[in-house]
Amino acid sequence: MPRVLRLATRTSPLALAQARLVAEALERVEGASVIELVPLSTRADQHQEVPIEALGGRGVFTTEVEQAVLDGRADLAVHSAKDLPSAEPPAGLVLAAVPERADPRDAMVGRSLSSLRPGALVATGAPRRRAQLAWLRPDLGFVGLRGNIGTRLGKVPDGGAAVVALAALERLGLLEEVTEVLAPSVMLSQVGQGALALRCREGDLATVERLAAIDHPASHRALLAERAMLARLGGGCDAPVAALARCGTSGPIRLEGLLASRDGHRVVRSSIDGSDPVQLGTDLADKLLVEEGGRSLLEEPGPAGAR
Repeated sequence: MPRVLRLATRTSPLALAQARLVAEALERVEGASVIELVPLSTRADQHQEVPIEALGGRGVFTTEVEQAVLDGRADLAVHSAKDLPSAEPPAGLVLAAVPERADPRDAMVGRSLSSLRPGALVATGAPRRRAQLAWLRPDLGFVGLRGNIGTRLGKVPDGGAAVVALAALERLGLLEEVTEVLAPSVMLSQVGQGALALRCREGDLATVERLAAIDHPASHRALLAERAMLARLGGGCDAPVAALARCGTSGPIRLEGLLASRDGHRVVRSSIDGSDPVQLGTDLADKLLVEEGGRSLLEEPGPAGAR
C-alpha cells in the first residue's frame, strides 16, 4: 500500500472540497486511500471581515499552508491557483502538479447582468471583476464581498447580484444558484481561476512522482502561461489583471490578457499565440504594457495584492 500523503489545506468548505478532489484523484490512480488531510486556519480565514489587500494580498491564503509542508507537518499543499502570489514558489517547494482545470469563468448570482437596473449594486471583493463590470456598465454600484461561498451567497444585495467563480459553485454543489455564466468576452478570468496547484518539497522525489500521475498537461501549460504574464507585470502590480490561456497538451496556446484601471475607465486587452507558455506570457505582458499603452495603469495608486 502506498505511503499516506499528508495534505495541508485551509479549513474553508471550498478548500476542503478541493482537497478531497485531489485525494479522490490519487485514489483512482493508486487504488487505495492515500491522503490524510491537515486542516489549517489561516489569517484570511480568521479575519473574513478584513479586505484581502489589507491582510497582505493573495499570499495570505498560501503562506501558512505551505509552511506546514516546509516544516514537515505535511507532504503537499493544495491551493486554488488563483490565490497564488505572482512570485515563484518559496525556496524548497515546487509546483508538482496541476489537475484538470474546472470551468474558469465567473458567474452571476442574484440577477443576471442584463436584468440589473441602473444603480443596482453588485457585490464583489475582486478589483478585476469590478473594473470589467464598470467598463461594461458604468451605471452600476459596487460593494465589497469576502468570506466563504455560503457567506457570499447570503450577501447578495436586494435587486442586485454577486459575482463568484463558477468552479467554486460547481465544487460545492451549488450550481443551482447561478443566474448567468459570464463569457470571457464579458469577464476575463483571474489568472489560474478554476485550476488547482499542488506544491510539495523539492527534494521529496517520491511525492513529486506520485503527484505527476494526476497532472493534466494542458491545464499545467495554461497555468504557466497565465502566471508568466502576471509575473512579467510585476509582483507589485496593483492594476486589475485578467488572463485566460486555451491549449492542448502540446502545440499552440492562445493567451488573452487584460489590464484595467481600478475604476474601470480604462481597459487594455490583447491576445497572442505561441507554443512556449512562459515566453508567451512574458510576450503578452510586454504587448499590454507597451503596444497597448497599459504601463500607466501600473502606476496608479491602490492597495497591494489586488487582482
